[in-house]
Amino acid sequence: MISETNLTTVLSSIPENPGCYMYLDETETIIYVGKAKNLKKRVSSYFNRTIEDPKTRIMVRKINTIRYLVVESEEDAFLLENNLIKKHKPRYNILLKDDKTYPWIVVRDEPFPRVYLTRKKLNDKSHYYGPYTFVGDIKFLLRLLTTIYPIRNCSYALSSENIAKKKFHVCLQYHIKRCFGPCVNYQTEDDYNKNIRSIEEILKGNIRSVSKQLYKEMMHLADNLQYEAAEFLKERYRILENYSAKSIVVNPALHNIDVFSYDEYGAFVFINYLHISSGAVVQGYTIEYKKQLEEPKEEILGMGIIELRTRFKSKAKEIIVPFIPDIELKEVEFVVPQRGDKKNLLILSEKNVQQYKLEQLKQAEKLNPEQRQTRIMKTLQNDLHLKELPVHIECFDNSNIQGTNPVSACVVFKMAKPAKKDYRHFNIKTVTGPDDFQSMYETVSRRYSRLLEESQPLPQLIVVDGGKGQLHAATDALKALNLYGKISVIGIAKRLEEIYFPEDSIPLYLDKNSESLKLIQQLRDEAHRFGITFHRNKRSKQQVVSELDNIKGIGPMIKEKLLQKYKSVKRIKETSESEIADLIGEKKAALIKSAFQ
Repeated sequence: MISETNLTTVLSSIPENPGCYMYLDETETIIYVGKAKNLKKRVSSYFNRTIEDPKTRIMVRKINTIRYLVVESEEDAFLLENNLIKKHKPRYNILLKDDKTYPWIVVRDEPFPRVYLTRKKLNDKSHYYGPYTFVGDIKFLLRLLTTIYPIRNCSYALSSENIAKKKFHVCLQYHIKRCFGPCVNYQTEDDYNKNIRSIEEILKGNIRSVSKQLYKEMMHLADNLQYEAAEFLKERYRILENYSAKSIVVNPALHNIDVFSYDEYGAFVFINYLHISSGAVVQGYTIEYKKQLEEPKEEILGMGIIELRTRFKSKAKEIIVPFIPDIELKEVEFVVPQRGDKKNLLILSEKNVQQYKLEQLKQAEKLNPEQRQTRIMKTLQNDLHLKELPVHIECFDNSNIQGTNPVSACVVFKMAKPAKKDYRHFNIKTVTGPDDFQSMYETVSRRYSRLLEESQPLPQLIVVDGGKGQLHAATDALKALNLYGKISVIGIAKRLEEIYFPEDSIPLYLDKNSESLKLIQQLRDEAHRFGITFHRNKRSKQQVVSELDNIKGIGPMIKEKLLQKYKSVKRIKETSESEIADLIGEKKAALIKSAFQ
């Protein structure tokens, strides 16, 4: 059974998209294929509840690996599930929970063949199509087929001898035009078998060829002024086209095609493979390479194509790729589509390779959290064009209200995580009034003078909460300490999240969803929170000191007693003199009440 650690990692990375999931056992054999409107919820449901059905419990215990394919819609997921079941014949998809086999559509090997649903697949010359997942779907398909091509549903032995002896009579099906009466020789066997061949082509997925033939016959009848017969074929053509539009993942004219997509992260390369048969995805798989040298992507894609085509024994003559690989295959054409159905196939493959990459990165990051932090820091280094990896970042913010109680805060991030033990507060000493620029100059000067005196490590990046003015003040402070150029410094403005650099009037705008901007915002918000908290505490402390310490006869011990019990000066004011007297005596209580009045 899949380990709890691996299960948690896989479930956390599965997307909430429609698609199909596959369960594999220890031998890497697919034992179950299912479809879901929401992959994450459906797969999780097997593991976060008590399963009553014993067969399902046995299957869950045998799951060693979970794979999935993402598609565009729930309808596509249904078709993909059928295709995968037909291709792999998973052990636990063969039997239903009621111990009945999945239904098939059989075209019986007999004169005037019947087409019907069966749960018994015999070893005879009849043609079987399926298995299908739901009985409702197979009944709908049979109704559709018999509407387009009226065929018999009786069990008569329609041999040529019996028909010649006139042993049969037409039934109600003939009168309601659901059968053309082959039992009484109203329809020849050749004409009947022509319809059977069309039905089998539809069951194989070759809907487009049947549709084209219907259209050709319809136009021929119309040209010969046989409008009633042409109208009959037109209705059959319309029904078939509507079904075709809803029952395939891609254009059914696309047959026996391989699709490959490519993605990479660092030294790791991911290649997704899809095989298309009669307009449907019947195989999907993703492999991962680790680059040892800086091999070109064309060479790596070529290696992946050979590996996957060999593994799955593909003989497709057309291969859809995002770029031409560095490889030549005999009688094989590489296609880089720009639009249309083939482009949609490539997009589908790219979605699966991107999801696989995301899943692998999440798994690696959970096992090694430092990997994610390093990735974020490298992204920030690239986005800001920094000389060094910003392992140590410090952010400054000022707080004051109309110039009163001015303070500054410095927060420290190491390895892209808050290092709260290194946070520092600063009471502004040299600035009078609300002057953010001078406050920033003083704070930066004091912070790095101290670090230099104590020989403490300096940050690789300084973030200033503010625009060009605050950034200029911080830069001047660094110049005075001869640190400018040794430490990178930026400012972030609140209005549009502009990133400013020293001596550059044009701001940088990072993608709102980028990890770099999110880290800078986290630094800014944490510095603001830390500074505001300190500022509030300072104002509160000053208010308490000014109102209690100015009362003559009330010393520190009395003040401490009062604040321990009533918590604030406001509550002391609201308390009656007699209640205060019970705590500190009548004389002291009278002094306090007199002072407040």
